[in-house]
Amino acid sequence: MTKLYYEKDANLSVIADRKVAVVGYGSQGHAHALNLRDSGIDVRVGLRDGSSSIPKAKDEGLKVATIDQAAREADLVMMLAPDTEQKAIYESQIAPHMTSGKALFFAHGFNIHFAQINPPKDIDVVMVAPKGPGHLVRRTYLEGGGVPSLLAVAQDATQKAHELGLAYAYALGATRAGVLETTFAEETETDLFGEQVVLCGGLTALAMAGYETLVEAGYQPESAYFECLHELKLIVDLMYEQGISGMRFSISDTAEYGDMTRGPRVINDSVKQEMRRILGEIKDGSFAKEWIQENANGRPNFNKLREQAKNHSIEKVGKQLRSMMPFVSGGKPSLEEVSGG
Repeated sequence: MTKLYYEKDANLSVIADRKVAVVGYGSQGHAHALNLRDSGIDVRVGLRDGSSSIPKAKDEGLKVATIDQAAREADLVMMLAPDTEQKAIYESQIAPHMTSGKALFFAHGFNIHFAQINPPKDIDVVMVAPKGPGHLVRRTYLEGGGVPSLLAVAQDATQKAHELGLAYAYALGATRAGVLETTFAEETETDLFGEQVVLCGGLTALAMAGYETLVEAGYQPESAYFECLHELKLIVDLMYEQGISGMRFSISDTAEYGDMTRGPRVINDSVKQEMRRILGEIKDGSFAKEWIQENANGRPNFNKLREQAKNHSIEKVGKQLRSMMPFVSGGKPSLEEVSGG
């Protein structure tokens, strides 16, 4: 039976006398730094010289240092820079300070599981991975709750790595919701699989294919957008809150019958076979090797695919329709405003 940990299982005092460096101040970085600070932990944020996040972190009253200085001061370093940047950051600015008894933490297992980062044997290597975006990690903490998280130990040099990981999760607010014990391999492989096959790759490809099918059959692009993308949120929210059966209870019998009889025709055995091939590429390291090489080459394929996706009809129609529905964004800035495009 999988083990779940809560506040009663963790001891904050284990991390109370630690100096923690949070490397990065993006979605997860800001949440970890602020939650730990508010839990009484001595935190500093490690950022590159000239980073646009420096004033943001300082405005929140956080200590800010260069990554090199933060790693030198701290005895627990949490790596929250992008996956593709962690190896270079670690080797140039963190590795020289990873002396015996220190701890290296991650919120995703990619760089450890695929041996991009190889820590010395005399430090603890731990993962505390919230299963939600950083803004939610921060908001739920302030509301007195937390986001469920994963805990894994890759290296237990001090024989206290697990205890330290739980203490970190406690300070983050994760033990309020529950902490699931896992491994670096399981977290990395299931996370990549979920992103590629369901949450991102599968979902976007399904929505775009449905949209294209309707438009090619002569239906209005606007109608196709509403049916194949806009209403997704309503269905996903129901599944999030009540599971698949709860969602089916809330829709019409006609929709439920179509769901159960036609859904398996779309997601059929051939699709599952392709899912298995994708999982195989994740497990044997093929995807990681491809992605690492793509970055080393300057991301030519990534940039081409991103540009093609941005210019798809579903995006252009969606942008126009969303501008007529300001309630959809809830006052949040658009992608164009965030990116300056």
